[in-house]
Amino acid sequence: MEHTYKISGMTCNGCRADVEKRLQAVADVQKATVSLENEQAVISMNSHIALDTFQKALPEKYIIQEKKNVFDNSAFAKAEPTKSKLEQLKPLFLILGYITVATILLNYQRESWDEAMLDFMGMFYIVFSFFKMLDLKGFPESFRMYDPLAKVLPIYGWLYPFLETALGLMFLMRFEIEIALIATLVILGITTIGVTKTLLDKKSIQCACLGTALKLPMTEATFIENAIMIIMAVAMLLS
Repeated sequence: MEHTYKISGMTCNGCRADVEKRLQAVADVQKATVSLENEQAVISMNSHIALDTFQKALPEKYIIQEKKNVFDNSAFAKAEPTKSKLEQLKPLFLILGYITVATILLNYQRESWDEAMLDFMGMFYIVFSFFKMLDLKGFPESFRMYDPLAKVLPIYGWLYPFLETALGLMFLMRFEIEIALIATLVILGITTIGVTKTLLDKKSIQCACLGTALKLPMTEATFIENAIMIIMAVAMLLS
């Protein structure tokens, strides 16, 4: 027999592979196929297996539920419309827009825009770290899917949101600006290398720039977002 279940809590391909492996290991399961995009698992089994058995086989962050519509993959299923890249990245553009407007309002009367750049970078770090803080358990797992340093040192993924918060405060409080700028070049430079490789390999993974609270695909916009901060840091160091 074959049943389809809804799986919530997956944020990346690593999660999908982990869930699939654990479900496959349950007794009497012949085959388990997990889809990250559809958040579902199709499980073939020799005999009926209670839902609680599957839930116990998974970590707490994953929730498995029975799917009422078992014909999702049939020709009778109502296909969900595919969102364009612009629609998928709407939260990212809105956040960057609000940060930009706030920066302009704080600095429109100043003669020099150097202060504005520091305010933008500070607010950028604070806002983006906030979303990562919403899921400190899930973020490192998603982040290490593309960040080279997080792959080698898992603890770096746990520390990253706190590093962003610290850098944001340094920019906003004008504390050790040169150190903050150099740290920005190093940290975002490493991440950009990973983002570039992911884009060139055409892998479909979730961007962790806004943590796991908002599911954003890894696209060129992620590269541009990092590039803007790197260009600002270089400009400030040169000036």
